[in-house]
Amino acid sequence: MGTHVCRKQIVRWMWRWSVCPVAVSRGYMPFCSTQQKPHQANPSPISQVTHRPGNQLTLCSLLKMGFSETQAKEMHEGATKSRGKHVHSVLTALLLLGLNPSSILKIMQKCPEVYSLKGADLQQRIDHLRKMGLVEGSLQRMISRYPKVMLLPVKRVNMVSRLLREKCLFTIHQATDILRDSPEVLEQDLSKLEYKFQYAYFRMGVRQPEMVKAKLFRLSLSELRCRHCFLEQRGLYQTPDKKGQTLILNPPLKDILCVSEETYLVQVAMADADEFHVFRKLMAREQEEEGREDEYSSDEELEEDKDDDEDDDGLHRRKRHWNTGYKKDRK
Repeated sequence: MGTHVCRKQIVRWMWRWSVCPVAVSRGYMPFCSTQQKPHQANPSPISQVTHRPGNQLTLCSLLKMGFSETQAKEMHEGATKSRGKHVHSVLTALLLLGLNPSSILKIMQKCPEVYSLKGADLQQRIDHLRKMGLVEGSLQRMISRYPKVMLLPVKRVNMVSRLLREKCLFTIHQATDILRDSPEVLEQDLSKLEYKFQYAYFRMGVRQPEMVKAKLFRLSLSELRCRHCFLEQRGLYQTPDKKGQTLILNPPLKDILCVSEETYLVQVAMADADEFHVFRKLMAREQEEEGREDEYSSDEELEEDKDDDEDDDGLHRRKRHWNTGYKKDRK
């Protein structure tokens, strides 16, 4: 019995002092161990980083997480460059989420800022997305496709979700589908996001379910306008009337947006690429002129506000309010 216990103690002692060899360009070098050798002279920079106090990420720990030797070295190099102090907890949270090492490495390559996250902050954001209805599978696809979502504070996610539900009148389920399929909306300007919805709703006569199905918010507003107006000019699209009726059969929104430009031209617009490119340039020039006009109008309004502030009787301010319809005098 005593011999058996003695053998177990010896095995534990040998394991404690064992090293994990990882292939490098010149033979094998012990990159990580549970304790440093007492007489090690001039340790390599990688060894210093591996055993730096507060940094728990080692090549051995990466291998134990399931990363291959190549993946572990690349991950360790990225963590070293970012100087992240909580990389181990971040990787643990991503593994617990169900992402495999290959997917995690791709996420880190797309968005190196994730290295600098705190594990507790990441877990809080993941839990919040779950509460919003992003269940397992959807959440993993969302993070893999758009890793920046892990950097956004909870407040920003709530603002976008509230705009989709209250201003654009999407249901809770539809808003969740938009965040899952088009997470880029979380970083877009809220006013531009709302305007894109209004363009599709009022100008094109498209309703919310069709917008979600066509992944409307993946496409930029300029590309949306260009494809829609090109069809309209060719007599292939018509804005519905108040009753939602048209004289022609409009193509579904998904056939306009969810296809490549080549497929769009051949199957929907039935036009050649040169014609569409000329039209795109004209649209871009028109939008540029509209932008200059808006900027000029804004400057005029600022000048009017300045004059109004200097005017004691407020006559110009009242006149401007009457013209715009805002802040009318009460009866």
